[in-house]
Amino acid sequence: MLFRKIFLLLLVSNICLGAQDTLSLQKPVQILKKAPVVLNNDTLFYFKNGTETYPVEVRANEASLRLKRLTAAYNPLLDSLWLRQNNELVEIMFNNDLALVTTLQDAVSDKTTTLLLAKARLELINKGLKGTEDLTTKEWAIRIGYFVLLLVVLILYIKLINWVFRKINLRLSKIEQKFLRKKTNILKYFIPKDTANIFVFISNILRIAVIAITLIIYAPFMFSFFPWAENVVNLFYGYIAKPVKYVFFGFVEFIPSLFFILIIAFFARYFVRIISEIANDVEIERFKIKNFHKDWAKPTGKILAILIYALALILIFPYLPGSGSAAFQGISIFIGALISFGSTSAIANIIAGIVITYMRPFQIGDRIKVDQIVGDVIEKTILVTRIRTTKKEEVTIPNAKILSGTIVNYSNEDDKAIILYTSVTLGYDVPWETAEELLLEAALNTQFIIKEPKPFVLQTSLDDYYVSYELNAYTSEPKKMPFIYSEMHKNILNAFNQAGVEILSPSYVSARDGSLTTVAGKLTAEDKSPLNKIVDHLTGQNQNITITKEGNDKKG
Repeated sequence: MLFRKIFLLLLVSNICLGAQDTLSLQKPVQILKKAPVVLNNDTLFYFKNGTETYPVEVRANEASLRLKRLTAAYNPLLDSLWLRQNNELVEIMFNNDLALVTTLQDAVSDKTTTLLLAKARLELINKGLKGTEDLTTKEWAIRIGYFVLLLVVLILYIKLINWVFRKINLRLSKIEQKFLRKKTNILKYFIPKDTANIFVFISNILRIAVIAITLIIYAPFMFSFFPWAENVVNLFYGYIAKPVKYVFFGFVEFIPSLFFILIIAFFARYFVRIISEIANDVEIERFKIKNFHKDWAKPTGKILAILIYALALILIFPYLPGSGSAAFQGISIFIGALISFGSTSAIANIIAGIVITYMRPFQIGDRIKVDQIVGDVIEKTILVTRIRTTKKEEVTIPNAKILSGTIVNYSNEDDKAIILYTSVTLGYDVPWETAEELLLEAALNTQFIIKEPKPFVLQTSLDDYYVSYELNAYTSEPKKMPFIYSEMHKNILNAFNQAGVEILSPSYVSARDGSLTTVAGKLTAEDKSPLNKIVDHLTGQNQNITITKEGNDKKG
């Protein structure tokens, strides 16, 4: 019985101990160790609590690494530390990044509130970042000595640069000024008037650039020995490094796109060259295309070249740096709107120029008439057409106006001879046979009027008081029309005057005073009116003059 009771007591005690161990495993184990949070090899404070799954050493190490990463480029002028409360936690923020978390357990361990503990840690971090260690007199003397030494080196370096460039300028000034005297040299307009030599001017610009770059790089390094200028120097170098890194890495990233752009540009230029060579061969009739006029070659080549370059630009555009930025898009929209609203008439002239090219109403050198303007075509462009009139005036006509008007071309490619025509009106008392004979005679006596085909006369109308005759004659010199018309009219007047036929053109109103005719050269003293005879007698115009031997005049 005694052994039985002892066995039961041992069994019960083991069960109780096992249950106690099980309960102890379910509770978090409090870590009594503390771990330091380190910044710049200086302990700021300690974490004093943790759990088995997240030991205090791990927590402190992670906090130290996070502070080191965030404050690696700390600048008091740009960066800031601040607190952000979140329920029972207070977060220490470095700019917009989380640096540390202060928990309620931390506050209980330090026997304070969470907010007060976070503020204390924030002050310690700021103190560790700024550094409060003062320099000794010896350290100040060493730093000042380095500064003075670097200043002397800078002065000597600038003197050396000036001496070298002075020697270079002396040699450059000996170069003759014939380079600047060339009429085709545009560089002379971009240099000061008192500059004797463009090479000296470029040398001076280069010297100033070298000194400026040296000061930008060297001066911050000189002042970096002083603690108060350390942050300023870092900030200055940051300003320089940021755009340099941006340009460098941007160019590196742009290299694949650059190859793509170069390939597109190469093929675009290749196809444009092929089209240009084909257009040149078609224009000189070395290569013929059925139903394709040779004067279409150059305009068609230019249009295709524009289309190819436009397609290449569309393909290249997405690969240009900054093509997706809002500024780039805004400029594109502005340029598009400017072209759309400001070039309406220009676009109309361009379209009209293309249409005129393929209509082929005239060619260079043709004598044409546009809006009462007669002249020779001296230039055709995509926007305007230039005409030199018979008075040697150069008239520029927009293509849209030419397309909307009437074009008369006096230069016929198929048949070189054109018909010149003029009208005269004669009274019904003149036989039509006589009229035609005189008109044909005048035409055949006119210079540059060809004999074959023969001239001909048309009776265009029978009016109330006269008959209208139209003389038509062929000429192979359309560019001499003003001279031919002038000669033709002279010959018509001569022919009709010699025949004694009056020309009533287009109508003739005369109050007869007794004279028999109005034809010049056919009116004698006997045919004049009585009134004119009296005037001639009184003035002595109808009296003969005789000369005697004595030299005395005797009027009979």
